[in-house]
Amino acid sequence: MKRFKHPIAGLVILLQKDKNFILHLIAALFVIIISVLFNITRTEWLFIIIAISAVLFMEVINTSVEYVVDLVTDEYHPLAKYAKDTASLAVLIASMMSLLIGMIIFIPYILKLF
Repeated sequence: MKRFKHPIAGLVILLQKDKNFILHLIAALFVIIISVLFNITRTEWLFIIIAISAVLFMEVINTSVEYVVDLVTDEYHPLAKYAKDTASLAVLIASMMSLLIGMIIFIPYILKLF
């Protein structure tokens, strides 16, 4: 259990202080529910799990970068802005990748409904 102490503390901090992480968790839950309802294939599940994980990983890294930058300086500095902006870009890229994966998987299922 000692090995899980710090990761659990990190999760608690994210849930308390990072609204974007909570939004990503809600979106992930929605995608999981839709996946169950459409009874997607095992291969599709793998892509969904990878997509969800990628977004959550990037959000954790982005938040970590923001905390470190804020720790280092309270003043505006272009490099601090660059660090935060590029970390948030990682979240955007993962989110766009996940959106494309979701579209590729779910559009055929949605079209079958009509």
